[in-house]
Formats: sequence, C-alpha cells, structure tokens
Amino acid sequence: MKRNGLLSKGRGDRTGRGRVRKGYGWYLVWGLVILATALICFGAGALAARPKVYQESAVPGTVYETETVTEPRLVINQKEVEPVSADPKEEFYLVSETGYLLVFAQDKSTICLHTHIPITEFPQKEQDRLREGIWFESMMEIFQYLESYTS
Repeated sequence: MKRNGLLSKGRGDRTGRGRVRKGYGWYLVWGLVILATALICFGAGALAARPKVYQESAVPGTVYETETVTEPRLVINQKEVEPVSADPKEEFYLVSETGYLLVFAQDKSTICLHTHIPITEFPQKEQDRLREGIWFESMMEIFQYLESYTS
C-alpha cells in the first residue's frame, strides 16, 4: 500500500506513521524561548537588587546648621555679658629638638605642640633656621609654614 509516496509494510509496522520530522527550526525556537526567559529573570533580579533611594523630607520647625538666620539676635540681660578683651598677641617659637619640630609658647619652656615632623623634610637652609628657632605671631602662621614645606 502506498501512502504519500511511501511503501507501507502493513498494519504492524508503524515506522514513520504519525511522526513528523522537525528540522532545526524547532531548536532555534526553543533556544529563543530559553534565552528570553533567562533575560527576564536577569532583569527582574537586577531590579530587585538595585539600591533604593528615598527622598527624605525636612522636619517642620527644625533649623539645620547649614541654614542662615536673618533675624537679629538680641541679648536679653546685657549686664551679664562681658566683652571679649583682645589679648596681647601671643607669639610662638618653632624649633627643632632631637630631630623633630616643637612649638613653644613665649616663655620658651611650655611646649604647645609636638609636630612629629622630622627636620630632614626641610631644605638645608630651613633646617639651619629651625635649629636656631623661628618666631611666629600665631599658631595659624606656623601651620601655614609647615604646610608649605611638608605638602
């Protein structure tokens, strides 16, 4: 018996019957389905793992340090307020002792600051000046001097 151009050996032989041969197109379709599923899962995981940013609102009636106050500030009890007296300029003495720089007060005996900066970080001319000692009018001048040579 001939069906669709094939010879059939009878009812007992079912080879080729009901079976449709699928080409490589089905593999391509299933591969695309698996790829799409993987991309969807990856995208969902990335969205779930991203850091969340919350916008915080200001607390009503709170003044933060960064805000400026424009209203005048009055002192209620003027009698107890003492004016700040201008101290005479206190001078400081920067000198090298035992290879490190120290800052002394005017009396040259009170240590104000241990700098832990070795004198070897300075040029030879400055090393000679530091061994003799240098006077500064303020601590800020000392910091600026040290910063200019150590940075």
